[in-house]
Amino acid sequence: MFATTPLRIVAVSAGLSQPSSTRLLADRLAAATRERLAAEQDRNVEVHVVELRDLAVDIANHLVSGFPSAGLREAIDAVTEADGLIAVTPVFTASYSGLFKSFFDLIDHTALTGKPVVIAATGGTARHSLVLEHALRPLFAYLRAVTVPTSVYAASEDWGSSGDEYTEGLPSRIRRAGGELASAVLGRTVSGASRAPGLDDGEDAVVPFEQQLADLRLD
Repeated sequence: MFATTPLRIVAVSAGLSQPSSTRLLADRLAAATRERLAAEQDRNVEVHVVELRDLAVDIANHLVSGFPSAGLREAIDAVTEADGLIAVTPVFTASYSGLFKSFFDLIDHTALTGKPVVIAATGGTARHSLVLEHALRPLFAYLRAVTVPTSVYAASEDWGSSGDEYTEGLPSRIRRAGGELASAVLGRTVSGASRAPGLDDGEDAVVPFEQQLADLRLD
C-alpha cells in the first residue's frame, strides 16, 4: 500500500533582486532533493518556495505589532510543517541578511525541533563562504533543527563552473546536499553521522562535522 500524504519540501529564499541568484540556488537545491526523494520512495513530493522579498513589509509589521498577516502566517506554517527545509540567504555585511534573520525571529524556537535543514548562501566572492558555519549553522542549532552536513555557498564565479581537481563544482555540491536532505527526511541519517557513499558522492562520502571543519574548503 502506498502512502498518500505527500512529502513537503519548503525552500526559503531571502534574495532581494529579481531574478535572484539566491532564488536560483533555492530552486536547484529543491529540485535535487525532490529528484532523490522521488527515486527512493513512492510518495509524491511537493515543493513550496517562500520568497521573503514579497513578505518584507508583513515581517516588519509583525515584529512591531505581534500580529502576522494571512500571507505571513501561511509562510510560517509552511516552514514549521515541512518535512524538510532549505534556507538560502544572500550574504550582507559578512552574515545572513536582515530580512532572513527577521523572518526566522518570528518562528518559535521549538517549532523546528528535529527538522532536517539544508543551509545555503550566495555572495559575490568565495571569501564569505564561512558565513555558513559561523552564522547560519548556529542559528539553526538554536532553533533545534538538524542541519545536514553539506552546506552550499555559491559565489558569482561558481555559476557555470564544474570545479577543478581541488574543489567540487556547484552542481555536485547541490546534488550532495539535496541527497543528504532527502535521506534525513526519510530518517536514514542524522547531522554529523557517517554513511555509505551515495551515487553523487564519489570519493567524498559524508564525514562528521568536526572532520569537515578540520579539512575545511570553500563550500
